[in-house]
Amino acid sequence: MDSQRLELDLHRLELRFASSRLLEPRAVARIAHSIERCGQIVPCIVVAVPGGAGGELEQLVLIDGYRRIAALRRLGRDTASVERWTCDVTDALLGLLTRTQNRPFASIEEALLLRELVQGQGLSQHDVARRCGRDVSWVSRRLELLSGERARERGLPDAALAAVRGGTLSSWAANRIVAPLARANAEHADRLLTALADTPLSTRELHCWFEHYQRGFRSARDHMVSRPRLFLDALRANGEQRAGERLRDGPEGECAADLRSIEAILARLRKRVAALRPLPPMLIGAVPRLRTAVDALIDEIQRDGAHDPDRDP
Repeated sequence: MDSQRLELDLHRLELRFASSRLLEPRAVARIAHSIERCGQIVPCIVVAVPGGAGGELEQLVLIDGYRRIAALRRLGRDTASVERWTCDVTDALLGLLTRTQNRPFASIEEALLLRELVQGQGLSQHDVARRCGRDVSWVSRRLELLSGERARERGLPDAALAAVRGGTLSSWAANRIVAPLARANAEHADRLLTALADTPLSTRELHCWFEHYQRGFRSARDHMVSRPRLFLDALRANGEQRAGERLRDGPEGECAADLRSIEAILARLRKRVAALRPLPPMLIGAVPRLRTAVDALIDEIQRDGAHDPDRDP
């Protein structure tokens, strides 16, 4: 593909596909730091399309480099180094999907670019797959990530897509947390996204939240989706309190707690065994091992207790 290297004013660039790229503020900050130190090394990609009245003026559509443009603006720069491809928008987008030397696209970015090719450029899924070297099932799976594509209930809510594009929700969290939550309970997904808009959580925090959500009762889940930050703060406070209690009580306190747990388990087993008649062979076969383990623990505690100089008389 023929190309031409240029230095262009930022205002000349048409950011037509900004909504299909993920902002990720930390990535923009890293790029800005690199540009400030070393200059813009990697050019942005543009193609020319007819524009203006009668088509006599051309517009330069930005195909790749949206984070670089954001970084340049952050630094107060007025120009950008661009590489002008001599092809149309459709071929440029297809070429972008097949390039491997730049950063890998998130799956949602690929889905948004594919939607532009199918809906905006009028290509069929078969044409897109053939021209970017993929199979049709890959194209179909990517499009199903977006709401409104084929089966809407399988896609991401529009609010989740907006959060991913804005950099407040990671694509991993969108695919692994928000999407399954939306399929199971669309109302809870909407309420979670509303809460995250006011009090964002990191991907690690969201993962922790979702693990507890899956194990929670319905009544607890209703509060968790409305106030995820409050839930995590309470969870952290409880963890710190338990850690403090363990530190205060020492190893002897942990042993005493374990013994109380064994008592509770044995009491629960007695109730269950009472309902099992006749007793299964596997349960009877476990008794000698249990007796040996319990007797060994009792003997060790009694033996050490008899020689404890600090024991109360």
